[in-house]
Amino acid sequence: MKIDNDIKRRGRPAKSGRDTTQTKAELISSGVEHFTQFGFASSGLDQILKKVSVPKGSFYYYFANKEVFGLAVISHYDGYFCRKLDSHLKNDQLMPEQRLLNFVDDAKAGIEKYNFNRGCLVGNLEQEIAVLPDSHREKLVMVMQGWQSKISDHLNVLCPDVTQQECQSLAEFFWIGWEGAVSRCKLVQSTQPVDLFINHFLKLIAR
Repeated sequence: MKIDNDIKRRGRPAKSGRDTTQTKAELISSGVEHFTQFGFASSGLDQILKKVSVPKGSFYYYFANKEVFGLAVISHYDGYFCRKLDSHLKNDQLMPEQRLLNFVDDAKAGIEKYNFNRGCLVGNLEQEIAVLPDSHREKLVMVMQGWQSKISDHLNVLCPDVTQQECQSLAEFFWIGWEGAVSRCKLVQSTQPVDLFINHFLKLIAR
């Protein structure tokens, strides 16, 4: 599906005293929170707009349509998550394995903070990919490739005897297992699936 050309007429900016950039950022932040918990396809805009006090008619001043808004939400989440990965994986004050474990502990804390209701936005969207616009599929593939590249680079440091090709394959395997483990955490209301996954992953690369 291509982005809808039949775009609704642009509304007026919200009369909130905020500038356009701030309001747009708050809408995206609200979208991340809502889509992470409830998904994209079945979500309307009302709750997202209500949280930041933006009238529905004003939404189209900031975004052409929900599909474009969804792309902005994915990009924002990607930027946030990449910064989180870098803060741990590039911390050269720690040994490489501990950097990865610290990322895992940080993620577990986030899962528990939101009472197992959110998980990972990208992983959640992957589960409803059949009903998402094609542009979202393409964006999610690009995001995941970026995350895989970061883990692959880290594995080059963690496992210097492993080839670049093997590191890339292991990085893809990492994210397949990671997203499955995070999703299972929501089901069982526990971070035990993440612990199980990372323990076996570390044993695998130790071989």
